[in-house]
Amino acid sequence: MASSLALVALLLVSCAVVAAVATKYTVGDTSGWAMGADYTTWASDKKFKMGDTLVFNYAGGAHSVDEVSAADYAACTASNALQSDSSGTTTVTLKTAGKHYFICGIAGHCSNGMKLVVDVAAASPAPAPKAPSTTPTTPSTTPATPASPGTSSGLTPTTPATVLAPPAKQSAGAAGLRAGSWAMLGLAGLAAVQLGLF
Repeated sequence: MASSLALVALLLVSCAVVAAVATKYTVGDTSGWAMGADYTTWASDKKFKMGDTLVFNYAGGAHSVDEVSAADYAACTASNALQSDSSGTTTVTLKTAGKHYFICGIAGHCSNGMKLVVDVAAASPAPAPKAPSTTPTTPSTTPATPASPGTSSGLTPTTPATVLAPPAKQSAGAAGLRAGSWAMLGLAGLAAVQLGLF
């Protein structure tokens, strides 16, 4: 029983781990990180969660990826960037829940559409395995309903029990006499068998 419970718990944990596998998103898909792409539409049908990664592909030195505050995103300014990269391939792991804002820090690129906001969902905890019930099952004490005559119930009929009536009350002397008589008869019968009289 304990090994079965351990196996069930292991399977549940395995399922939770598979469900929690991070997703890798290539920003803009085949368009990459470039002017003229619509990143609002690109992000609209995606469910970002903690642990997912964003991969920005672009021409190194021609663009940058700057993570900025909501205010800097609205103003298209990278002067206070939280992090910045212009290597040509930037990978960002989404480590916290909430909105994350990205822009290209090259002058004029953000205002021409190189801006992305992703809303990251908090990680949901894996469901706790259900403990098996420790309540013992009680067998039914309801008698089966007998089948109607002429129908087959699948039950084997039982012979009714014979109930013996208790012996009639006798005085202590008579009961003692009767028991003694039987004992004597038993001894006499045994002696007769031994002597070959029967």
